[in-house]
Amino acid sequence: MEESSGAAAAAGGRSSTPPPPPPMYTDEFALEGKKPVKNPFVPIGALVTAGVLTAGLISFRYGNSKLGQKLMRARVVAQGATVALMIGSAYYYGDQIKLFKKGSSP
Repeated sequence: MEESSGAAAAAGGRSSTPPPPPPMYTDEFALEGKKPVKNPFVPIGALVTAGVLTAGLISFRYGNSKLGQKLMRARVVAQGATVALMIGSAYYYGDQIKLFKKGSSP
């Protein structure tokens, strides 16, 4: 009787803890092992945007508001161009990934 109660307690201990999560199967990922494609223009655009912003804030600090306004407008243009590059590269590389998945199907 004691052996069965010990087995029940051990089984009860296992059933009270949640089961471990299922393992991640790498077969699901079609692009496993591939190096992700990066657009080098996006970090460059971000740095340009940050540089123009810094220059604009410095010019405001020294009281040159006309130059500061021009630099803030230039920052908006640089930021818009960076966002456009991000969207364009996501669209371009997204189509390449779709084509890769279609071509790799057996």
